[in-house]
Amino acid sequence: MAEPNFTIIAPIFNEAQSIPELYRRVCEVMDSTGDSWELILVDDGSTDGSTRVIREIAENDERLRPVIFARNFGHQLAVTAGLDYSRGQAVVIIDADLQDPPEVILDLIAKWREGYEVVYAVRTEREGESWFKLTTASVFYRLIYRITDVDIPMDTGDFRLLDRKAANMLNSMRERHRFLRGMSVWIGFKQVGVPYSRAARIAGETKYPFKKMFKFALDAVTSFSYFPLQVATYFGFFLAGISLLAIPIVIATRLAGSQTFIGQATTLIAVLFLGGVQLISLGILGEYIGRLYDEAKGRPLYIVREAPDDQYISPPRGE
Repeated sequence: MAEPNFTIIAPIFNEAQSIPELYRRVCEVMDSTGDSWELILVDDGSTDGSTRVIREIAENDERLRPVIFARNFGHQLAVTAGLDYSRGQAVVIIDADLQDPPEVILDLIAKWREGYEVVYAVRTEREGESWFKLTTASVFYRLIYRITDVDIPMDTGDFRLLDRKAANMLNSMRERHRFLRGMSVWIGFKQVGVPYSRAARIAGETKYPFKKMFKFALDAVTSFSYFPLQVATYFGFFLAGISLLAIPIVIATRLAGSQTFIGQATTLIAVLFLGGVQLISLGILGEYIGRLYDEAKGRPLYIVREAPDDQYISPPRGE
C-alpha cells in the first residue's frame, strides 16, 4: 500500500459508542479532499469493547490501521504511538469523543497547504462542560502560558496538524512524561492557529477527571519550567529576610521589658511553619528527581500487542 498524503490519529480508551461515528465523519471529510489518507486508532487498553469495534471496521477498510496496546499507558503515549506509526505527509491528531469536530480538519489542511508546518486548533467555545471544568481549564492554560519556557497558545489542546518534518522531530523526542502540545511548540517551525467551537461529547464520559488533569498539569509544568523550584528558593529567601528583620525587633522588645514574645506558642508556630515550607520544597524537588529516575530506567514508552503488519515495536530512547 502506497504511503498516504494524510494520517489521522485518534487515541481510544473506552469509546466503543463513538468509534463508528468518528469513522464515518472522518471518511466523509477526508474523501472530500481527493487525497489518499489513513486513520490510525490507538486502543489504549480499552475494556468496553472498543478493540472489537476497531477490528471489525479495519476488516472492511484497509485505510483504518489499528494499534492495540498491551495495557493502558495513557492518552499522551497513545498519541505518541500514533505518531510513530504514521506515514502521511501531514498528520492530524484528534480526540475520539468528537468534541473536536472532524470537519475542522479541512481548515487545518488549508493552512498546511499555505505553508504552515504546525497548525493548532484554538477553542473559542466549549459546549457541554461544567463551570468547574471550564474554570480549571482556563486557569490551567493561563498558568502554563505564564510560567513555562515556551509560548504555548492558550485554549489549545492536542487537536492539530503536523507536517511530516514536525512529526519526525516529535518522534525523536522520547521523554516519558509527555506534554505534546508544549513539545509541538518547542520544536518551532512555522505555526498558526485555527479557531473552532468545541462540541459536547456524543457518548460516554470524560477520560480526564480532576486527578488525571492535575497529573497532566504537573507534567506540563515540570516538563517546561523550573518555576516551582524557583518558588521554593524565593520563599526561602523571603523567610530568611523576615528572620533577619525579626531578630533586632525581638531583642529591642525584650530589653524594653515587653512580654510579647515570651512563651512556647510562638516558637511552636514558627517551627511548624518552617517545617511545612521545608517539606513542600522537598516535595517539589522530589517531583523533578522522580522524573529523572523514570527517564534513567530507559523502558519503552509503551508496549504494543497488535499493530499494522507488526512493522514496529516502540524502542527506548528513540532508536
